[in-house]
Amino acid sequence: MNKDLIAMFEYLEREKGISRDVIVSAIEEALITAARKGGQGMTNITVQINKKTGDILSMTEKEIVENVTYPAEEISLEDAREIDPDCAIGQWLEIEIEPESFGRIAANVARQMISQKIRGAEKEVIYEEYRHRVGELISGTIRRVTKGHTLIVDIGKIEAILPGRFYPKSESYHIEDRILTLLYDVQDTENGGAEVVLSRSHPEFVAALFATEVPEVNDGIIEIKKIVRNAGYRTKMAVISNDDKIDPVGACVGLRGARVKNVIRETNGEKMDILPYSEDPFILLKNALSPCEIRQAEFFEDEDRVELVVNDEDYPIVLGKGGSNARLTGELVGLKIDFHKKTEYQKKMILERKQLSLLELPSLDEPISSIENINSLALGNVTAAGFDTPKKILETTPLELSTKADITLEMAESVLEEVRKSILKETQGT
Repeated sequence: MNKDLIAMFEYLEREKGISRDVIVSAIEEALITAARKGGQGMTNITVQINKKTGDILSMTEKEIVENVTYPAEEISLEDAREIDPDCAIGQWLEIEIEPESFGRIAANVARQMISQKIRGAEKEVIYEEYRHRVGELISGTIRRVTKGHTLIVDIGKIEAILPGRFYPKSESYHIEDRILTLLYDVQDTENGGAEVVLSRSHPEFVAALFATEVPEVNDGIIEIKKIVRNAGYRTKMAVISNDDKIDPVGACVGLRGARVKNVIRETNGEKMDILPYSEDPFILLKNALSPCEIRQAEFFEDEDRVELVVNDEDYPIVLGKGGSNARLTGELVGLKIDFHKKTEYQKKMILERKQLSLLELPSLDEPISSIENINSLALGNVTAAGFDTPKKILETTPLELSTKADITLEMAESVLEEVRKSILKETQGT
């Protein structure tokens, strides 16, 4: 019995999930190829391996001749009769050959082919076992740490990799630590095999955590429509409910925050912003920035950009550390966002309105009959207070307009903004 071969069969079956038939077939094919390349010129070769004992039977066919010209394919009658006393010239005789006789070159060829075949078989096993599990949570034990802080994680049948760039820099691990990850991808390797790639920094890792913690998400009652993440710092997640009776945000937060706390604990204290989803980008923006209030918004559709004005005290909050909150909000709504402090924006607008009022446009001195998005009652107060042309409105300030027209400061700002936009469109020919 070939104990080493049997041990290899058992190891590959148990640890790699490769069937014994596949292994035996690979070795048989490798030995046949090795024999042909071994320098002895043998062509009619068969190799059979006993799956239970590991015994190898190698056979070749040779023609019985009177005078041997090609030793690899012929055998003399005298030598043949030592094997089969009843044979005759012209017959073909099966002869057993020892694999050791193939030579050193053949052995190297066989070793390379067996390794290649086993890698290929292992690749198929990995694909079959894990390709359908991409996007699932999977736990494992850290076995090694390699170059680039890549973690080698034992996930059962195989060892997967967790690249350093795929987990937050704020997290550190040690050998034998248990770790929960997202099965991110199954990809080919340079040596012809396959490897499972894990992640803890991908937004879908957080989505999968919520699917585990929130039954309504797992059941499809609540959908995570959009999720963006700065791993280790903050996640923004927009959710929607397919059942009017269920509040999507409340369900994800859980009673006394129990559900979201479990997710925060697994992500080592990462902030979780859960908000209602809306197809309207402005409403989605408001939800994403809540409780901070948007004081002014101007969309530039051709540039996929929006300018937002917020109160001065909200400005550092909406920006976040290093502008990360602003970037996440922009990713969530699919727009580049430029934030402005209210005081700075007002100064800028006063200057711009002053410049517009100096333009030589006939419309600046025409009586105002309507202003877009301004109701007739407020417009009546404005014109009654003497601000009856665009020029007069552009030359005033929000406070002066509010005081003299007896309207709120917010309404005054809206009147000034709408007139500014109107004249600006006229100058641009739109």
